[in-house]
Amino acid sequence: MSPDAGEIARRRDDILASIAAAAARAGRRPDEVTLMAVGKTQSAGAVALAARAGITRFGENRVQEGAAKVEALRGEFPGLEWRLIGPLQTNKAKTALQWFRVIETLDRERLAARLEALLSEKGGTLPVLLEINVGREESKAGAHPEDAARLCEAALACPHLDVRGLMAVPPYDPDPEKSRPFFRDLRSLRDGLAARFGRPLPELSMGMSHDFAVAVEEGATEIRIGTALFGPRETA
Repeated sequence: MSPDAGEIARRRDDILASIAAAAARAGRRPDEVTLMAVGKTQSAGAVALAARAGITRFGENRVQEGAAKVEALRGEFPGLEWRLIGPLQTNKAKTALQWFRVIETLDRERLAARLEALLSEKGGTLPVLLEINVGREESKAGAHPEDAARLCEAALACPHLDVRGLMAVPPYDPDPEKSRPFFRDLRSLRDGLAARFGRPLPELSMGMSHDFAVAVEEGATEIRIGTALFGPRETA
């Protein structure tokens, strides 16, 4: 059964309380961390409940699925920030630019070049995060850590791309402590790239429903939450 508005609001409050506790343990402020609601396989109605609960940042894994929700909800919620958090095929880049304000999955130089070409035609600047495959998993997208500097350099050379930081999905383990080394490595990689290229890379998108508290302790500025907010994903 899908949660109602009250249940979504209660879950949001629980997540925010956990963020605050984790931030306190790390000597951070809770407002340094943004809660993103992940709508993958959730209906537009479910996403609307989260928006009514005060969440303003939403992530979608697929361009077409996300576009449909943006179209359905932008009349009632024109101020929502939609971010693409799933792999982006080069041939879907133009469509993605129409619907998403931020792309968090820039993982190869060819995609950077394609986005730059499109943006140079239409104008404007696109905030992006570089996706890093911290576990070097063959089943996942993302640049390997040793290739991050080259990708970062290529993206920074694109005047219409605003490189804001890094994003990663560590190998899944039910024990959140198993994610900690990967979060720590991502933060260290970000710090090294910022020093190398002489510019701040303030965003670290890492941590999901089962391990976001550890991610906050390790420096996350955005956590991507689906199950803990909406419940188990709807399946066809």
